[in-house]
Amino acid sequence: MKYWNEEIECMPRDELKKLQFEKLKVMLNRIYNNVPFYRAKFEQIEAVPEDIKSFDDFQKLPFTVKTDLRDNYPDKLRACEKKDVYRIHASSGTTGKPTVVVYTRNDVEMWADCVARALTMAGITNNDIVQVSYGYGLFTGGLGAHYGAEKLGAAVVPTSSGNTKRQLMLMEDLEVNALCCTPSYALMLSEAFEEKGVDTKKLPLRAGVFGAEPWTEGMRSELERRLNIDALNIYGLSEISGPGVAMECLAKNGMHIAEDNFIAEIINPETGEVLPDGSIGELVFTTITKEGMPLLRYRTRDLTRLITEKCSCGRTHARIDRIMGRSDDMLIIRGVNVFPSQVESVLLDLGETSPYYHLVVDREDNRDSLEIQVEVSDQLFSSEVRGLEQLRAKIKKEIENTLGISVKVSLVEPKTLARSEGKAVRVTDKRVL
Repeated sequence: MKYWNEEIECMPRDELKKLQFEKLKVMLNRIYNNVPFYRAKFEQIEAVPEDIKSFDDFQKLPFTVKTDLRDNYPDKLRACEKKDVYRIHASSGTTGKPTVVVYTRNDVEMWADCVARALTMAGITNNDIVQVSYGYGLFTGGLGAHYGAEKLGAAVVPTSSGNTKRQLMLMEDLEVNALCCTPSYALMLSEAFEEKGVDTKKLPLRAGVFGAEPWTEGMRSELERRLNIDALNIYGLSEISGPGVAMECLAKNGMHIAEDNFIAEIINPETGEVLPDGSIGELVFTTITKEGMPLLRYRTRDLTRLITEKCSCGRTHARIDRIMGRSDDMLIIRGVNVFPSQVESVLLDLGETSPYYHLVVDREDNRDSLEIQVEVSDQLFSSEVRGLEQLRAKIKKEIENTLGISVKVSLVEPKTLARSEGKAVRVTDKRVL
């Protein structure tokens, strides 16, 4: 049995827009009446919820940004009674206080429903065993995937991240069918299987649900080849609910947004202007069914585009194209915008190194420098120096053609670069900006 809501997921778009707007009106009244921060926002533009009579009116409302959550720490954006708080999560911050998100019981049910629908898009059913190797705890990945798989009726193996040897043992012995983790950790698991001499084609594993960090089509091909699976992209963020906001189906042509719960927009990250369908820009979300902490026009900083054409799977909900990167993770080097994913694409397209790399940005004589450290395989590293130099020159040329700036490429020994059990850290920026 699949967890499939055809009436909602295949709803004609005009009916879906009407449903969204009805839910939006309820949500706007909720935040206006219960959250002083949002009431003040409305007062600044001299508006009340009743003034919002169309999506054009809605697009005039102010944005919410991550610093708003930090400024209202811990729960001043809460829109429900304290007694109705059922779950509290927090996103990991590198400095200062985390961003705290509260959920009511209904919020957790909605979230589990979204993830169950997402796992169904990967072909997972109630007869399957799902290994959840996202971290559990304040991070939403582990518990989000866990509750979704349970809602679907699948058996859950809650391994969390880490202890790779045990992960492999359980995956083999329990005959796991689906793996949920970050793509970088999936790569690490595939490498460990290879070292152990396991033929992954003989495993019952067939689906990988990967998210929490940007990854490329090249990485998808690499994971599918190594693990003999369909590697699919799941999207979410703690502030909106967690994983399950959007998910790829087996058509692998964008992530279907759960539009009965979220309104998505694409804006120009510089001006805030809403862009037409198909344009590349910053992704913005409004939660229209959340009770605990609804967010209005939340700027995700993720760069992508929306696809609104009906999918070959039959679903009508708009899709998010693959995330290009984050506007706040983008590196500006000598005036050029650089994303780590561009480097990853080049390396995987060449297919002559391992998929591990690291960017080191520095400033020398008032000029930015970019070093790209690339890990090579044992076989390549033990080859003659001339061959390594030819490979290094080839990588340098391809990356410079892609980025449009000069770079230094360093080939490093196998197992030199750090492996990640959570989100991969791809950049070290030594500049004092």
